[in-house]
This record gives sequence, structure tokens and C-alpha cells, in this order.
Amino acid sequence: MTPSAGPQPLDVRPTPAAAPLPRTSLIVVSRHRPAALARCLAGVAQLEHTDFEVIVVADPAGLAAVQAAGLGPAVKAVEFDEANIAAARNAGIACAAGEVTAFIDDDAVPEPTWLSRLAAAFADGRVAAAGGFVRGRDGLSFQWRARTVDRTGAADPLEVPPDRISLWRGAPGQGIKTEGTNMAVRTDLLVALGGFDPAYRFYLDETDLNLRLAALGAVTAVVPGAQVVHGFLESARRRADRVPLSLHEVGASSAVFLRRHAPPADHGPALERLRADERRRLLAHMVAGRIEPRDVGRLLAGLEAGIAEGAARALGPMPPPLPLGEGLVPGADAAAPADVFLRFPGTGPRPGHLIAGRPWQGAALRRKALAALAAGEVVTVLRLSPTARRHRLRFDPAGYWEQTGGLWGRAGRDAPAPRFGGFAARVRAEAARTAPLRPVARHPAGRAAQRPGGKPDDR
Repeated sequence: MTPSAGPQPLDVRPTPAAAPLPRTSLIVVSRHRPAALARCLAGVAQLEHTDFEVIVVADPAGLAAVQAAGLGPAVKAVEFDEANIAAARNAGIACAAGEVTAFIDDDAVPEPTWLSRLAAAFADGRVAAAGGFVRGRDGLSFQWRARTVDRTGAADPLEVPPDRISLWRGAPGQGIKTEGTNMAVRTDLLVALGGFDPAYRFYLDETDLNLRLAALGAVTAVVPGAQVVHGFLESARRRADRVPLSLHEVGASSAVFLRRHAPPADHGPALERLRADERRRLLAHMVAGRIEPRDVGRLLAGLEAGIAEGAARALGPMPPPLPLGEGLVPGADAAAPADVFLRFPGTGPRPGHLIAGRPWQGAALRRKALAALAAGEVVTVLRLSPTARRHRLRFDPAGYWEQTGGLWGRAGRDAPAPRFGGFAARVRAEAARTAPLRPVARHPAGRAAQRPGGKPDDR
């Protein structure tokens, strides 16, 4: 079959609820952010999927955090301390023994249902890759949903059913964009393609893979219910408030991407669009008082230097298939050979516990949350003030979710303004909204949420 000019929607057959999930290898890449890695793994430990392994690719400080969390025997540990996320992901792929390989960033936390829903898409034999939705800094608003991407790297929204999986066949120069912090690919295909292209050291490496899959006419599943919260933590390239410290690699990777995928006539307009987008973003930071005018010039100069370097960066053929087992840390607690599947222990469905209260009850609510965690429950703390303050959701490093905001505040940027009502009514509404993603308890003042289990608490 010759693919047509753009991504094509395919019919979707619902996956039976009892269909077994494929064995999955989950790769987490981390560099110089051990606390973030520990928090991400605390969320991973609450996943409903029962048949997956975890591969942590990290610098020595990150691997020490894994050991400190008591997870050394539970993961495959790969020591890697280079500023090249594509090469780091490849080091993880070389140790993957699952049928499907999934990816999440260290500054993201998955909802408990995330991996099982993402992996379930591969029950359809046509599916080569899958991607879910990503929520942003407030934990509730969407950062990225479904998108297509073209040969210049430009992404456009893709309308998909919000309540079910949809399948899309790519075409040369037109792919389905998956985000590196929420995606999965069949392992044998990923290895056959040589993994990620290490010419992309920070940016566009997963988009390059999307275009290579599209050139094969591969099918990508969009799974709206497979969601992670992505925090955008500080790194060597950006501050915690998302102000970039350098745009060099953005420019370099963009130039590499155009050389890989776009005809020369498209390079100039695409780079002008990149320059305009980055200038607009920097000016917004300047107006907000986060940077000075001189910073704008310095960062744009770095972008230009990166474009020039990327235009000259050596590009060989894509790397050959990865030899299984390269990179596993000798003597690590997870000493199983890379081709042996190392199931991550203690996961699976568990009851939820929704604990609701007021802001001034914070210490008491935390004690209850920790007790519920110790009892093996997935815990959500809801703290409502008598205001219209917008809500925020965070995953506490101790292992529970905490949502804060006003009794009449919006739960997400695009959420409708709630009607004025009482405390119990708002708790019921938030329980019903959360239940499709995370188990919550029955609330005593209203009907049960969609997922049973747990203990009600409303004080």
C-alpha cells in the first residue's frame, strides 16, 4: 500500500478489557536531577501495569538516588553522563527485553493508568508506536495533545476522539507526533531502525523518529487516556521558570532535522520561522521581567551559532541495529543480563483514597495521606480554600497527589468555571473528574466515583 499525501485515520476496534498487556520496557533518562528522578520513580511504582521493567539511564548521582530509594535490585541501571538524550535513550534500548519500549522523562510523573493504557494500544497488531496526552506545569492543563508533524518539524493539532484510542497511518513527510516523555514503540522495530539519531543531542530526536516511522507507512496510536504530568524542571539548558539558558542546541538540532527530512528549498523559510518563534518567546520573558534586553540578543546569537553548527554537523547513515546488552552497569544490583526481562515489583491495580480538607489542615491531611500510602493505596489530597483561585496538582515526593485551589476555582486552564456550590459538591465533582485517570474513593456526600475502592474522608 502506498501512503497518500498525509496521515490517514484508520478504523478502531476496541481492545477487550481482558486482553493481556505486552511486556513493556520503560526507559527513564536522567542527568543531574536525582531528586526529580526519585520522584518520577515513586510515581512509576504506583502504575497499574503488572508486567514491565524499568531501565534507568543516568549519571552517577542519579544512580545513587535509585539506590537510596531502595530500587537498586528492581531496575536495570545504565551509567551515562553525556549531554545527548538520543544517545542516552539508545543506551536504554540496548537493555530492553520487553515487546514494547516506553519512555518518560525524569521531570514527569505518570498517572497510575498511564502505562497500561499506552501498552494496550499494541494489542492491535498494526500499531507500531503510541503516544498519550501530556499535562503541564499546573498538573491539570494540557501541554501537548495529538499533533501531526511535517518534514520541516512544524506541528499542527490533530483532532482525535477524546475518549478512545485512534489509529493513524503516517506518510512520507507527514507523521504523527509523539512526545518523548509519553510514548512507546515496538522494541523490534525500534532496534531495526537503529533507535534514536544521536545527531540530535537535546531536541527533535523523537520527532525525527516519527518521520522515519511515517516514511514506512507505520501506524501510530493516539491514546488520550494515557497521561503524564510534565513539570519542566530546571536543567543546564533552562531555568525553572522556563527561561532558556541556551538556544544553541535548539538551533543545531533544527538544522540537522531539516537536512535529514526537508528539501533545501524549505530550509530558509523553516529557519526564519524558528527565529521568529524564539524571538517572540524571549520578548515575552523580557516583558515579564524574567530576562534583560541584553539576554535576548545573547540567546538569539546562540541560536544562530547552533544553526551554523548543525548545518555543518557530520551526518552519517543511521546507526545499525543496537547490540543487546551494551551499557549495563557492571556489578549493579540489577545484575540480570540485558536480554532477561526484569519485572518491576509491587505494581498493579490498588484502591484509591481521596482525602479532602481545608488549607489550614495541611499537616493533618499529610499525616492521613502517609498512613494511606503505607496501607498500599493511591492517595489524592484535595485542599480547597473559600476562594476562586485556580487549581494546581502536584505529585509529592512522598508518593501522593495533592490538588490545591479555590472552592470556585477552575481545575485547568480550559476548564469551565465551576458553579457556586458547597464543599461536598466540589469534592464530588473533582472525584468524578479524576477517577478515569487515578483511583479515588467514594465520597460520603455523593455517588461513587468511576473506580471503586478506598476510604472516604471529608474533614
